Amino acid sequence: MSEEMEQTLYLVLLLIALCSVSECVQRQYHFINEGKTWTEAQRYCREKYTDLATVDNMNDMNELNKCVTDGSGPYVWIGLQRKWQWSSGDPALYLNWGFKQPDGKDECAFMKNGQWEDGKCSDRWTFICSSSNNMSTGLVFVNQTMNWREAQSYCRQNHIDLVSVRNQNENQQIQKFISDSLISNNVWIGLFRDSWQWSDQRNFSFRYWSAGEPNNKAGNENCTAISTNSQGQWIDEFCDNQYPFVCHEDKLILIKENQTWSEALRYCRQNHVDLVSIHSEEMRRRVMNVVKAASTAEVWLGLRHSCTVGIWFWVSGETVCYHKWAPGNGTGEEDCENTVRSGAVQSGGGDQRWISRPETHKLNFLCSRY
Repeated sequence: MSEEMEQTLYLVLLLIALCSVSECVQRQYHFINEGKTWTEAQRYCREKYTDLATVDNMNDMNELNKCVTDGSGPYVWIGLQRKWQWSSGDPALYLNWGFKQPDGKDECAFMKNGQWEDGKCSDRWTFICSSSNNMSTGLVFVNQTMNWREAQSYCRQNHIDLVSVRNQNENQQIQKFISDSLISNNVWIGLFRDSWQWSDQRNFSFRYWSAGEPNNKAGNENCTAISTNSQGQWIDEFCDNQYPFVCHEDKLILIKENQTWSEALRYCRQNHVDLVSIHSEEMRRRVMNVVKAASTAEVWLGLRHSCTVGIWFWVSGETVCYHKWAPGNGTGEEDCENTVRSGAVQSGGGDQRWISRPETHKLNFLCSRY
């Protein structure tokens, strides 16, 4: 066999070996065998790791179950909770509940004497719409009684939306507006309790409820625990119960700084492990979810083009066996005379394909902790 044929055979065998590299789990779970309320567990996980455990699929669920040790008790918290949010879609970061509120029995919020209470969405109250982003001038009192959904529709059709309250100052402005308008009854605001959401805000639809769950049996079961006696299936529980819990540590970190590809590579290797490499559809879906929060239309990956041998490769050492190039990218000859080409992923749109870009472009980038 000639030397050239031997080199070709070696390259083919190397490519086969590299394409067989197995995919690592992109989320690591940590079981904490200390009894805490759901909120205390969330705080602990955010300080020590990334957040209370998020579960995307059955593979994740199996990994999570493996880390829960014997003797943990019947229930273990994970990061799924029913949350309050504003009609505008904004999360409820500021809350001004009255005494012993919310009681957990109802889904819509009204203001009473400057504080908030949860009430039946079918109750009929007057309400306040927002007509601009300026809280001082953008408040409209509607002196008609409607249920919460009717009030929401009215505000959206005639103004912008039911009013949102983002901080203490805005709450005081609305309270003054109610007082000046001589409003004596309860007043709907745009706060309602949405469906189940993950603590880290990830948008995954995977659920693993036990039969008959969630049932809100006690009327205030807004947090999720796994049942260690039923293969880790989920139940809804009172959030102030104290259970052990599972944290997760994400292996993908979006850096919202605009840097060249080489600068991004250096940053990831100094602060984490490397620019991210993608070898499977599951990994691509994780990347797609993370890069949605980017501030640039494209995000650097650990993808590089070699003009010497005319191939794309990952900085982790593997060749590109799995790929999702946008049309006209990654398959033809690259311009090797003017600049080195590197790979990025589109941060918006439904498909988020990969694209070839000059490495001097400045983009957000995605690091991996592997």
